[in-house]
Amino acid sequence: MNPVRKIFLALAAFAVLAPSPSARAQASTDPSLVFDKIEAMVTMRDGVRLNTDLYVPKGAKEPLPILLTRTPYGLGQDAKGFAQALSDSYAALARDGYVFAFQDIRGRAKSEGQFVMLRPVRDQNDPKAVDEGSDTYDTIEWMLKAVPTNGRVGILGISYDGWLTVMAMLDPHPAVKAVAPQASPADMYMGDDFHHNGAFRLSYGFEYVYLLEAAQEKTTLFDFDRYDTYDFYLALGALSNVNARFFKGKMPSWNDFVAHPNYDAFWKRQAVSPYLTAVNVPTLNVAGWWDQEDFYGPVKIYETLEKKDTRSESVLAVGPWNHGGWAGGEGSKLGRIEFGSATARHYREEIQAPFFACHLKDRCATRLPEVSSFQTGANAWRQYDAWPPKTVALKSLYLRENGRLAFAAPVTEAEAAASYVSDPAHPVPYRPRPIEQTYPDKGPRGWPTWLVQDQRFVAGRPDVLVFETEPLTEDLTVTGNLVARIFASTTGSDADWIVKLIDAYPENWPPDVSMGGFQLMVANDVFRGRFRKSFETPNAIEPGKVEEYTIDLHALDHRFLKGHRIMVQVQSTWFPVIDRNPQTWVPNIFEAKETDYRSATHKVHFSKRYPSRIELPIAPN
Repeated sequence: MNPVRKIFLALAAFAVLAPSPSARAQASTDPSLVFDKIEAMVTMRDGVRLNTDLYVPKGAKEPLPILLTRTPYGLGQDAKGFAQALSDSYAALARDGYVFAFQDIRGRAKSEGQFVMLRPVRDQNDPKAVDEGSDTYDTIEWMLKAVPTNGRVGILGISYDGWLTVMAMLDPHPAVKAVAPQASPADMYMGDDFHHNGAFRLSYGFEYVYLLEAAQEKTTLFDFDRYDTYDFYLALGALSNVNARFFKGKMPSWNDFVAHPNYDAFWKRQAVSPYLTAVNVPTLNVAGWWDQEDFYGPVKIYETLEKKDTRSESVLAVGPWNHGGWAGGEGSKLGRIEFGSATARHYREEIQAPFFACHLKDRCATRLPEVSSFQTGANAWRQYDAWPPKTVALKSLYLRENGRLAFAAPVTEAEAAASYVSDPAHPVPYRPRPIEQTYPDKGPRGWPTWLVQDQRFVAGRPDVLVFETEPLTEDLTVTGNLVARIFASTTGSDADWIVKLIDAYPENWPPDVSMGGFQLMVANDVFRGRFRKSFETPNAIEPGKVEEYTIDLHALDHRFLKGHRIMVQVQSTWFPVIDRNPQTWVPNIFEAKETDYRSATHKVHFSKRYPSRIELPIAPN
């Protein structure tokens, strides 16, 4: 999810132009010349009314399908009262001709009712119960009567809007013939917006909750008292100070964080996988390799659906994008990383538009591949019959002594380890400082591109371990799902373990000399040590005891080029995107005291007995 910036992205992503070249030119400047607009408050089954805008192309010669997007971020309007979403992001779709519909979900912007963050799925046995799926159903029932259509509806959205799309496809209206959930969260505790493997995403969670829950009618930025939010969050101290100093118990989602620090029924009820029991409608799942908010979700949703996809109706598209980066623009670069082609435009014109044209208009010139993946490093689109691909071979890359990284396993029986002091008072920043707020309404925006920022800014810190291979003598392609297995010990009784897989460029890189030595992070994640045995029932770490930590580094399709090095960085703080682990055992970190936060010495082991490693799925070049 991505507020202020994503209010633009998530809405601009759903942009519409007219069905003809001349109309498209007009729409880019004045959509009122292209569309007739219908505004309505649509009544749901419980009497709550939802603000809904329909945009019908002028002079349509045949009944058209509807493309629906529902959002909590408000329907921005231009000077003439038309949606700002009517921009070039939907140009390829608009050429085919659609009625576009946008709706404020209940409790947000101009809609009535109470907003509930990630409203739980309703009890199907209760005829009076409502959820986002029932609201979508009721909206479609109304739309089919409000405007002439061909009787077919498609639903799409990014992030929260993508999650709303998933909710709509669980028990879809019969008219729904295609859905495209894009960057949808799947599990807010295991890998999406609010937690990763039990570690709380502090700056994101704090700012996002305030953005959506401080005021119903609009998104609201928190008023930081300093520009560098690293300083703000460090001065904040223990998480218990959030309610004491700022939220005062008035933010429901923050109160939920505090009340549910472990993977209990509250989080499991929000996770979507248990509800994905069938592929009810053709589904296009979309993800970005450098999505700073929801990369775990769309791949998890696809892999869950694949177990039920007997008719090959669920497909996956993954490109070199940040959160929603496929929705607009060319997508030829991200930060300083060049891709050599217009990847976002390719997605909109060659994947998304044909998908909806096939299922909503019966124009099925070609069938989409099961998996469309842009392989970074090689900078080329690949097609796979399955994800993860079946043609890969698992190979371990071992952490070794003297900062080496090698495919040869350690053979020494003696202790081999590297240690560092992790001090909560001096945490490792997750991106170069100053770290401005996540969604500034003006000025620099480092959040959207932080995953592709050069990791040299922390490589020299004493609390960051660095391991790297010799320069590669040939290309090496990693395609599939990868995992880190780290053997570690600590003098404390709790610890976080962060592992980053990095493509280290040669110091002399002729394509762009300014990129010499660049350290590009291609996979990463954090694991909170207390959950090494169970996410439901955490327990303290025994000081000095070596234990194995399995860290899911998720999916990757990347080619490490000849002459590059593969690097692994290990650290224990990633601040303030991840809250600081006190490193002393407390039952609930949200209720920890200042005195609970203490330095600890962490040790990563890499002997024959404790072979710390990254397990890589190697594909043929």
